[in-house]
Amino acid sequence: MCASHVKVTACATVGTLADLPPDVCESVSDVLARVGDKWSLLVIYMLSGGSKRFSELKRGVASISQKMLTTTVRGLERDGYVTRTVTATVPARVDYELTDMGRDVLLPVTALATWALTHRSTVEAARMAYDRLG
Repeated sequence: MCASHVKVTACATVGTLADLPPDVCESVSDVLARVGDKWSLLVIYMLSGGSKRFSELKRGVASISQKMLTTTVRGLERDGYVTRTVTATVPARVDYELTDMGRDVLLPVTALATWALTHRSTVEAARMAYDRLG
């Protein structure tokens, strides 16, 4: 089973999305994969306070590798959530900032993060109960 099949199948089984054509469903999955990615969420959150240099992002998300941070900000830039500004200095200064769309996604992302924090003990209890059965 290929990854795209899993995405489409999973999307097609969810309530009102069931009537969407597979290509639309896969597009929704791609967008959610970006904004739902662990590192992307943290970078978007870090940038919610304003423009940051790469090194500031690296310090703020201490457990991320430089390679993963580079990959993450490039993906966010490619998808239109972040802008990258290079200032010609020695060494070059690179700043990242949320776009309008990046700021728009803060509301649902913050709501989901708040929900997760509120329900984390319930999820942990459910996992422990499930693991005891298996």
